Amino acid sequence: MKQYDQLSRVAGEVSRETFAQLVEFERLFRRWNRSINLAASGSQTDFWDRHIVDSAQLWRFRRDERDWTDIGSGGGLPGLVIAILGAPHGLVTTLVESNRKKAAFLRSAGVELGLDLAVRPERIEAAVGALQPSLVSARALAPLVKLLELTETWLEPGRSRALYPKGRDFQQEIREARDHWRFDLIEHPSMVDAMSRVLELSNVQRLEH
Repeated sequence: MKQYDQLSRVAGEVSRETFAQLVEFERLFRRWNRSINLAASGSQTDFWDRHIVDSAQLWRFRRDERDWTDIGSGGGLPGLVIAILGAPHGLVTTLVESNRKKAAFLRSAGVELGLDLAVRPERIEAAVGALQPSLVSARALAPLVKLLELTETWLEPGRSRALYPKGRDFQQEIREARDHWRFDLIEHPSMVDAMSRVLELSNVQRLEH
């Protein structure tokens, strides 16, 4: 099966049950997207490749973390995908989404998919003061310099790691971020788009100017 093979290639071995949950997630996403705007209509024609597989590749970069927080979760990409992949491993997943309608979708999908996850319908700034995740992610949310501003407290030296997928302008975003921040960076090649990267950041410190 093409979709199962794609998923296994980017996320490692997954069970048929996990794969079935991801297929069901796509169905729920498309159903809800007809009434609330979870994603642009043009990005749905290749939804599995463009969104699910792209989100699932982040799973490879988990180490031994037991919890994962996704900010600006929107339609659950990558947050719900990660929650599905992490469920058999006991991963605790928290999704932060300030838009109430999108947060309602995340909650409903979590229940229908039988996931143990927390949805926080609040601004990221509020969540930062209440949580201390081991691993944080954000996809298509903001430029890197803004992401570091939002998650600075979490990513201080010796604390959490971040995984931020970035498109073809990733080098420019890195340069702009280094004007304001010092950080450890690993650039992981995207398994979906050769021109994109998954940026792994840690030990973030604000530069003095």
